[in-house]
Amino acid sequence: MRAVVFENWKTFPALKEVDRPVPGPGEVLLKVAGAGACHSDVAIYKDFDAGTPGAVPPPFILGHENSGWIEETGPGVQGFTVGDAYLVYGPIGCGRCRACSRGQDTYCENAASMPYLGTGLGRDGGMAEYVTVPARNLVPLGDADPVAAAPLADAGLTPYHAVKQALPHLDGGGRSALVIGLGGLGQIAVQILTALTGATVIATDMKPEAMRRAEANGAVVAAGGAGQVERIRELTGGRGVDAAFDFVGAAPTIATAAASMAQGSRLTVVGIAGGSYEWSFFTTPYEATITNTYWGTIEDLHEVVAMYRAGQITPEIERFSLDDAPEAYRRLESGQLTGRAVVVPHG
Repeated sequence: MRAVVFENWKTFPALKEVDRPVPGPGEVLLKVAGAGACHSDVAIYKDFDAGTPGAVPPPFILGHENSGWIEETGPGVQGFTVGDAYLVYGPIGCGRCRACSRGQDTYCENAASMPYLGTGLGRDGGMAEYVTVPARNLVPLGDADPVAAAPLADAGLTPYHAVKQALPHLDGGGRSALVIGLGGLGQIAVQILTALTGATVIATDMKPEAMRRAEANGAVVAAGGAGQVERIRELTGGRGVDAAFDFVGAAPTIATAAASMAQGSRLTVVGIAGGSYEWSFFTTPYEATITNTYWGTIEDLHEVVAMYRAGQITPEIERFSLDDAPEAYRRLESGQLTGRAVVVPHG
């Protein structure tokens, strides 16, 4: 079969012929419906090396946002029907620690001893015609479009988990939420916040077209650049926002979010641009929290799929054939994509 393979550090991935995988005990073989191309993939092959924290050694097939149809089941697997569509929960932990027992493989206590972090993260992923995954990691899609659903495995799950953790700060009248960075995750975050809360959702980005899309999904927009914080605080009557979500994670965006906070608020840094923030007792609003989240739980993903099937969240996607997968990554690197690139191996 054909697959997009990360072969070496700081090397562009290669489209090549590889052996079709065989499902082992407790696994299924999926015929891939869609595989989302994520900025994390670019970091894996472009930025990471053997000494980078969180790096997973090559070679392996990329693709951690996957959906597909059951093609074959491995030994001991029951309850699945060939041809049914599923979304894949990407993280894979040890399966026996406290975090894994609650479906939060992202925070596996034994991650350091695991041979990989997940499907497409050290273990062969879905940027291929077929992929094997643990049967436990499958979330049924029913009759929903599996191609459009593929990005939900990360671009939907990650903002959903961050928003869900912050919901107590948005419970009540007159609340407001801030979304910084309106790429794939930020756009879905706007939809999730609009669906789950009554808060005023303020969205900001440097790209006018990204803000127009957020506005169409119910957000009030505040342009980036000079006076950005003043505009955000003006939209809250000067009080500041109750919850902020930074999907960039650079030092300037974290500083913008922190300067926009109300007392007793929560700032969640989701983006991994590597920015830092200097906390001060007298400049940070009282009882304001700065935290971070990584991906989400498999229970969260079931809830994301429920929202998708109900029409509450709709990822904006751009489809690519497997032959054009390298072009999808090139356009992702250069910032030329307007939606989430989804590779469709079977047309």
